Amino acid sequence: MHAGDVGNPEVLQRLRELAPTHAVRGNNDRAEWARALPLTDVVVVGDHHLYVLHEIAHLDIDPAAAGFAAVITGHSHKPHAETRDGVLYLNPGSAGPRRFKLPIAVARLYVKERGIDYEIVELAV
Repeated sequence: MHAGDVGNPEVLQRLRELAPTHAVRGNNDRAEWARALPLTDVVVVGDHHLYVLHEIAHLDIDPAAAGFAAVITGHSHKPHAETRDGVLYLNPGSAGPRRFKLPIAVARLYVKERGIDYEIVELAV
């Protein structure tokens, strides 16, 4: 999953070479190719529904009431995770060029029968 600010279509092409890829449009994805990216996406893994959007401030649903296991965002580029009302809110950070003084990071999701675990992984550059 890519939570926006993709940068260029080659990023998605490379990700798709590795695995099925879901991506949403970020505020920096303004080029013509990016118009094809949705603003939100629902990814289903087993019995778990994940809601993906770029900016948490644009969340227009109640994820717990809607039955989502997780909300994945990216706008701040700051790795962060917390659970509220049984829903994991996860920002994996940014694997691209360093933003501000933030770490370069990704997240791994481990989908299990009873829920979702995560790991934030800082990348060495």
